[in-house]
Amino acid sequence: MSSLVDSPSTAELHGNSHESGCSGCLDRRQVLVRAGFVTMGVAAAGVLAACGGGSAPSSNDKPTTAADGALAKVSDIPEGGAISATDASGNAILLTQPTAGTVVALSAICTHQGCTVAPGGKQLVCPCHGSVYDLTGANVSGPAPKPLATVDVHVTNGEVFAGKA
Repeated sequence: MSSLVDSPSTAELHGNSHESGCSGCLDRRQVLVRAGFVTMGVAAAGVLAACGGGSAPSSNDKPTTAADGALAKVSDIPEGGAISATDASGNAILLTQPTAGTVVALSAICTHQGCTVAPGGKQLVCPCHGSVYDLTGANVSGPAPKPLATVDVHVTNGEVFAGKA
């Protein structure tokens, strides 16, 4: 009675062993290495897609632009919160109201890898890698190396407009 160790493999029975000169066969190591490369490629594609542009805004975060050229009404910006907006050039910005009547405008582009930062309650959150900013744009946590850039705005008659007054 022969043991399993002494039994020829299926490949050997069909003449496909490496000793018989099989040119198209892969050994176990080659299969595992190639599977690893495929897995890394899929993971890298996912990371690159995630860094492309952030997440879609929720219904509460819809970018706003008023018909009269205003970015938003101050009353649309929650006190202690933020909204997403778009400036006249199409750049994503965040309008925050850290304290009643104080409007701060910030670039919505994360300083880590350029994803779009979104309002997240009393904070601003990058959905790609977890950077968190406060309502003034200062870093709270995450990999972002710098605060969000400020954008010049002014308030006239309860509306927020781009540029200095």
